[in-house]
Amino acid sequence: MRANKICAVLGNIQRYNALLPLTNERPLATLPFACKYRLIDFPLSSIVNANINTVYMIFNEGETQSVFDHIGGGKEWNLDGVHNRFFIHLYQDFLKLKAHNQSYYRPLIDYLEKSKSEYTVYMSSKMICNIDLRAVLKIHQQQNNEMTVVYKKVESEKICQTDAVLSLTDNGQITEVRPYMEHLQTSEQENLCMDIYIVQTDWLIRELKEGQQEGTPADIQDFLRKKIHTVKSSTYEHTGYLSNIFDINSYYNASLDMLNQQKFSSLLYSNQKIYTKLKNEVPTYYSESSEVNNSQFATGCIIEGKVEGSSISRGTVIDKGTEIIDSIIMPSAKICAGARVQNAILDKEVVVDPGVQIIGTRENPVVIEKYQHVTNDILANGVAVGDIER
Repeated sequence: MRANKICAVLGNIQRYNALLPLTNERPLATLPFACKYRLIDFPLSSIVNANINTVYMIFNEGETQSVFDHIGGGKEWNLDGVHNRFFIHLYQDFLKLKAHNQSYYRPLIDYLEKSKSEYTVYMSSKMICNIDLRAVLKIHQQQNNEMTVVYKKVESEKICQTDAVLSLTDNGQITEVRPYMEHLQTSEQENLCMDIYIVQTDWLIRELKEGQQEGTPADIQDFLRKKIHTVKSSTYEHTGYLSNIFDINSYYNASLDMLNQQKFSSLLYSNQKIYTKLKNEVPTYYSESSEVNNSQFATGCIIEGKVEGSSISRGTVIDKGTEIIDSIIMPSAKICAGARVQNAILDKEVVVDPGVQIIGTRENPVVIEKYQHVTNDILANGVAVGDIER
């Protein structure tokens, strides 16, 4: 076993109905963000920035196509070499082994043993952050406990009911861990468990072997959560930018956060780079009729209309006379002349006909599924009924 070497486990099995229809045909991990990124880019980048060269990813069955489309061979994250590799395993395979009373953690245990790593980090794609895992490891080594848990103080409205919150002493010791739905709120901010853990690999292997004998959850994230208060655990407070994605509003607000220069720089231009799939495309074209204010654009777009307070992804066409306000437009959308889109999320390859209005509110943005053709007005307040052609 190599001293100070770390391997990584990236869990991506949580599903949130409140994110539908955006996650109908993709996992949360590949949801587009900030024009050219996917949510999985953030944990993957934190992992490779910590010089971790092996990653074991867990996904649900039927949700891996967009993952392979985005990650490919792993070149952008330096995971395509002889010694730098990633592995993808299906969560349902764990469940099948468990249903047949077999050693259901065996594939993960094999990975951990072959990694010859002293430490293991677990992360998920739900928390958008740019975290220095080397700093977390340093705290873990100093405290010399079985587990180090990363948390952040956040407002209660930024916490999902199934998230875990921590009760801490003044010196950071954990006194209680429970789901937020069972938590009695005592202050304006709560200690949100970010489900980022660093543990000793030997300890994790032992616990997994014992756990499968006892029928513990096949979900590794749930498994680690249940261990927090049963072993000696340290805490690490994340003080940088964080968005917790669990419903349409949290995704919409996090996307618009990137129009704030301070938040944008904190997440994407800190001392750690965020890596994503590279595409060699032409620059975005802005015609003389275009009017742009406080917005972000990826490459390959054609902008002839008005765009304000919005995020526009690759290959989008916005015709003359259109208005896009406070909206998220995903790749390859086409907004035709005279259309107006406000407080909305348009998934990829959506077409909006000339003169059509799609109007939501900041609290209730309108969401249009991918590949759809909008022919009539859609207003969130119900004044007009939208008609969508597939």
